[in-house]
Amino acid sequence: MAASSFLIVAVVVLLVSPALSLTCTSQTFSQQDTKFANCTDLPTLKAFLHWNYDPAAKPNPTLSIAFIAPPAKPDGWVAWALNPSATGMIGSQSLIAFKDTNGSIVVKTYNISSYGPISESKISYNVLKKSAESSRGVITIFATVALPAGITELNQVWQVGSTVSNGVPAKHAFAQDNLGSKNTLQLVSNAAGEDIAPAPAPASAPAPGARQGGNGSGGSPRRILTSGFWLYVVSVILAVSFLGF
Repeated sequence: MAASSFLIVAVVVLLVSPALSLTCTSQTFSQQDTKFANCTDLPTLKAFLHWNYDPAAKPNPTLSIAFIAPPAKPDGWVAWALNPSATGMIGSQSLIAFKDTNGSIVVKTYNISSYGPISESKISYNVLKKSAESSRGVITIFATVALPAGITELNQVWQVGSTVSNGVPAKHAFAQDNLGSKNTLQLVSNAAGEDIAPAPAPASAPAPGARQGGNGSGGSPRRILTSGFWLYVVSVILAVSFLGF
């Protein structure tokens, strides 16, 4: 009986993967020459955002981001968007990444003007560069966009979907997490009212209740599992001690 209980606890502990305990500050990237001064753990869809805001960039301020999320299914898609006119999906100026028909990971722009089928189009922001990568079950979008001067906060929207049909992302699910995948990105100050760290020296890049923090690296995603690993070890030790093994 005790052995059976131990096996149940062990299975539960194994299911609580160390990766699930990660936050944006414990993420790092393989390309050491790209730096992100800020990051946030987005509240839904296991998504994260790393970013630099450069208000002094010429001719316009720029926002450089790395958006990280797992697609709903392996052949699905992930999206990050800014909405200059509302807080929801309609009006979103979107970057959507997925596996193209040739097998490569691409990121394309979409102006989401209705709930109907979407098609690739220009967006209202000038996208200076964009790329996407897939690794370990997540897709990362890298992008730099030009912003109007004087912007202090932005409406951001993110989403994941399960299928891509003939090179076109299909509709996402309408679960609570999908419908709640939106909030405000503070460019100038964080939730505590402190100044956001300034953007580091330029470097090449291929991309309600959220916790924001600093992060010092960028490039293609490679997770640090240290905190999750130790949580895992402690959980196993506690389980064994409780059951008298």
